[in-house]
Amino acid sequence: MKTRVLTAIIALMIFVPIVLLGGIFIEIGAIALGIVAMSEILIMKKKLVVSPEAILSFLGVFLLIAPDKWFSGIFHSFLSVNFIFYVIVMLLLLRNVFTKNMFSFDDAGVITLAMLYIGTGFHYFVETRNAGIAVLFYALFIVWLTDSGAYIFGKQFGKNKLAPHVSPNKTWEGSICGSLLGTIVGTIWMCAFHIGNVSVVSAIIITLILSVFGQLGDLVESALKRYYQVKDSGKILPGHGGILDRFDSLLFVIPLLHVFGII
Repeated sequence: MKTRVLTAIIALMIFVPIVLLGGIFIEIGAIALGIVAMSEILIMKKKLVVSPEAILSFLGVFLLIAPDKWFSGIFHSFLSVNFIFYVIVMLLLLRNVFTKNMFSFDDAGVITLAMLYIGTGFHYFVETRNAGIAVLFYALFIVWLTDSGAYIFGKQFGKNKLAPHVSPNKTWEGSICGSLLGTIVGTIWMCAFHIGNVSVVSAIIITLILSVFGQLGDLVESALKRYYQVKDSGKILPGHGGILDRFDSLLFVIPLLHVFGII
């Protein structure tokens, strides 16, 4: 418990100033988090983090997370970020040809999917902060309160398992109560700071959807860990696991802010 608390304090001392400062600090921070998260996938896949496929995946994550303005004036229309990302995917596929199946199409598929999942998620993490600190904390509060509510109420009242084949400790009672808590507080925050300039009813619906997707993101990462038979995605945060363990819900929630026109 002491290790968990100490890690949380140190992480917040680093995370909070970066979030408050925004700008280049949040951009570099998001890229660093994305690369660490990608390395966690590679380690679960039992791939070396200094291998050619690892270097290609880190480059892909960097391209997807970095703000568009970084590449303004660098690439011509025929040489866009999307095209370079596609070249990275082709190189991963070609690696299968020249390694005599030591690197398979399955490996290339997993790495490509991980780059998109992590890179897109953290890209919108940066975009959310650029839209305003109130918007970012709106997403954070939804995730934190939903997760905390699901844990607390699930432990007290949970009887019916939500997804026992993926996460045996999660219950329907905890999930519903967690979403109610996240939706109530998130809606109040959204209306108080006029996020999205939507009606109260729309705010409730949007926040509820985000809360549900946050839990789905958590379940996806739980399924990933169960498939690779690991307890945590990584060990960078003693007592808390890895970056994916901490950002799994947020990576599902934040891109939806773009879908709803909030960022």
